[in-house]
Amino acid sequence: MRLARVALLAAAFVAALLFPFSSAGTAAERVAVSIAIDGAIGPASSRQLKEALKAAAERNAAVLILQLDTPGGLVTSMREMIADILASPVPVIGYVAPAGGHAASAGTYILYSTHVAAMAPGTNLGAATPVEIGGLPSLPGGEKDNKGTGQPSADPMMAKVTNDAVALIRSLAELRGRNGDWGEKAVREAASLSASAALQQHVIDFVARDTTELLQLADGRTVDVAGKKEVLATKGLTVETLDPGWFIRLLAVITDPNVAVLLMLIGFYGIVFEVTSPGAVAPGVIGAICLVLALYALDLLPINYTGLALMLLGVAFLIIEAFNPTVLLGLGGATAFLLGAAMLLKVEGPGFAISWAIIGPAAALTLALALLAGSYLWAARRNPPRIGGEAMRGLPVEILDWQDGEGHVLALGERWRAKADEPIAPGDRAEVTAVGDLVLTVRRRGAGNDGAGNNGRESTGAGNDGAKQ
Repeated sequence: MRLARVALLAAAFVAALLFPFSSAGTAAERVAVSIAIDGAIGPASSRQLKEALKAAAERNAAVLILQLDTPGGLVTSMREMIADILASPVPVIGYVAPAGGHAASAGTYILYSTHVAAMAPGTNLGAATPVEIGGLPSLPGGEKDNKGTGQPSADPMMAKVTNDAVALIRSLAELRGRNGDWGEKAVREAASLSASAALQQHVIDFVARDTTELLQLADGRTVDVAGKKEVLATKGLTVETLDPGWFIRLLAVITDPNVAVLLMLIGFYGIVFEVTSPGAVAPGVIGAICLVLALYALDLLPINYTGLALMLLGVAFLIIEAFNPTVLLGLGGATAFLLGAAMLLKVEGPGFAISWAIIGPAAALTLALALLAGSYLWAARRNPPRIGGEAMRGLPVEILDWQDGEGHVLALGERWRAKADEPIAPGDRAEVTAVGDLVLTVRRRGAGNDGAGNNGRESTGAGNDGAKQ
């Protein structure tokens, strides 16, 4: 027993001595988390960065490598990403890669906001001039702009947007100790730099061929992380890549304005088909899903609600045109839809612009479907009824028996009660003039009533007579 107790105490003592070292070893096994943003900056990019920063903080990562290859994107999403980087407890290394990639427009601002900025050889950044406010396209020969002249825009709204962008990039340059003068030049004159030129201009911290060299060059640098100075220890870290999940991939697709508009059209017409053909189920289910996805995507985009209202009004007019053909409603609906599409986005950016190559044919196809449905409906209204009492008007009948203005006739192979306001005798040629309470009102068929249309029905009656005989 004593030996057992001594052995247990010895084991506990050894474990107590080794525990701090094992904890230190675990703490030393930190990793570098990496994500890649390839494409336009939008709601999906913002969510991807937010989730990556959260995962990096939970795993106690040494750094987060933000690999950029983007033409730019939405200002709203860009500002959300910058705010997340500035508030991040994990240092963020911005890395423009691979070779041939670029960080243009919104990508330049994001790179300026990172704790460490680097580029791969053969990459470039810049061209950070804000794009024009979205709206109706300018008419040919209209007011000229000052793009490429280096002069401020004559539009007061564009001047405000440009000055705001300059203030943002200068504040980021001051925070990270980078070249603010070139940043302003990139905004006002759409200037761009290669990787080596950016290093000479003190826009980035270094040029790295790959992530291994990136971590080696970043090692030992002092950065300001959420208001605290931190020395990076990145040499030899294991890089763990975080791929975007299915929801982020879906978000990247549906937040394309063209896809959102097409989803909205599919949603509306799916629901209309379900209402007009109850029990089909599939059009209603697909339409409801597409409409919800479209509304969710439009809620994430900086849209003009006047443009959205015009688009919805245009779709409503086209639906009414399909059920009540007037042509005018169809043309008005197509016009309202196109005007709304032109005004839909408040601000357009790379990858977030209405493509008329998609929206134009979609509007034309919608108008064509509405007019086609309307033409069929109009033709159906002009044709004579084929069922019910109205369909029996003018139908030839055979008088079976008759007395005191009433009797029985044979019509469509069936025996009917009938009445007439004129003398009729069995064997006379007669036709139906009205139907009420399952009683036919008939009259004799004279020479003046035998038209081209009645000849066909007379032959039908003859066939019935033959069947009776």
